[in-house]
Amino acid sequence: MEKASDVSKKVTLLVTTAASFLTPFMGSSINIALPSIGREFSMSAVLLGWVAYSFLLAAATVLVPIGKVADIWGRKRVFSIGLVVYTLSSFFCAIAVSSYSLISFRLLQGVGGAMIFGPSIAILTSVFPAGERGRALGINVASVYLGLSAGPFLGGFLTEHFGWRSIFLINVPLGVTILILMLWKIKAEWAEASDEHFDFRGAFLYMAALSALMYGFSSLTRTLGVWLVVLGLVLIIIFAFRERKVKNPLLDITLFRHNTIFVFSNLAALINYSATFAVSFLLSLYLQYIKGLSPLHAGVILVAQPVVQAIFSPFAGRFSDRMEPRIVASTGMSLTAFGLGLLLLLNNQASILFIVVVLFILGLGFALFSSPNTNAIMSSVEQQFYGVASGTLATMRITGQMLSMGIVMLIFALHIGDVPITPEQYPSFMGSMHSALIILSLLCFGGIFASLARGKIR
Repeated sequence: MEKASDVSKKVTLLVTTAASFLTPFMGSSINIALPSIGREFSMSAVLLGWVAYSFLLAAATVLVPIGKVADIWGRKRVFSIGLVVYTLSSFFCAIAVSSYSLISFRLLQGVGGAMIFGPSIAILTSVFPAGERGRALGINVASVYLGLSAGPFLGGFLTEHFGWRSIFLINVPLGVTILILMLWKIKAEWAEASDEHFDFRGAFLYMAALSALMYGFSSLTRTLGVWLVVLGLVLIIIFAFRERKVKNPLLDITLFRHNTIFVFSNLAALINYSATFAVSFLLSLYLQYIKGLSPLHAGVILVAQPVVQAIFSPFAGRFSDRMEPRIVASTGMSLTAFGLGLLLLLNNQASILFIVVVLFILGLGFALFSSPNTNAIMSSVEQQFYGVASGTLATMRITGQMLSMGIVMLIFALHIGDVPITPEQYPSFMGSMHSALIILSLLCFGGIFASLARGKIR
């Protein structure tokens, strides 16, 4: 096995950064296309939410197991297989014939996505030393935001001119190109835990717990949802006790018991994504249903936020190499909370300029938070835990995104019900959006204290 130092840093950064573009591009594109998908398949507001939620559900449940597999079997190998799964499932989504087949293929796409963005941060952390890591992670995060930036505009353009299926098809040549570059240019492999055994029982417990918890949370309006949440919590407790006694645990619980920086940085990430992910989903529906904009015009407006993120993320990463990541990230969380509070002023007459200004504030807040927080997490663990730490961080991100969507879907179910969003439902939609934004704003405000509580890294 070659050492990380033998690998061209630039090529590794290029491949992982290009791959990091794929899944956020897909997610932000889909948000713009949801009204068009809903019309074709006559989907309710709740079922539309499942088009986004299914990807997150699958990704969240496999991320930590995938991180451990990557540490044992090889990060490059898992990353490459993930590209294959993601690319194939994108093609299947493009030819889906019903809402349920589309959601099923989105589940498969979520597994492929987890296999890509789980190991990618660990690969970067293995290649770049501590003094250069913040800049590299900042560029990687910028690529995520570039995907988020291109998604609304390009997704709106494709949906308007070629239909929503073209959004999935465009991922196919992108995935193939990145895979070829990965296999051709990167010869090294990273498997620092190759002498360990994979904890299959722990993986089963973990995936069952998270699946029950997340699916149950999205269905809390039904008795089954409540019981699934209870089952998920019980299974998580059993999993945590079991992992303390296993020789090669799926998730080293000591990372959470004795590493304050790791714990609170992950908690801050969970809260940040829980508070923010559903905003683009809500604004996409608001701009197209309430403001009557086309998918392309809505995409042009929504692009303001991720463009700001893409511009400022590398600078935020560099700042976190020179000063305490805690300060930079907490400042970002505060700006985000302020931006979410401003969105509570939205009504039928809100100006487009106001929305763009708020998106600018949110974008700056996200940029200042994300890469310094990632730097803090990856710098707080030893090298043999990079894959698990990367998978844990990605799980916090995806679980936060699921919670964010789960909050919105639960509120939709209570306010609107299982019906399509028609003009008669617009007042109910606005009420749902304001209720969700109140919860998300309060959540983000609480996240400021979690970010500050992590302590100093250096």
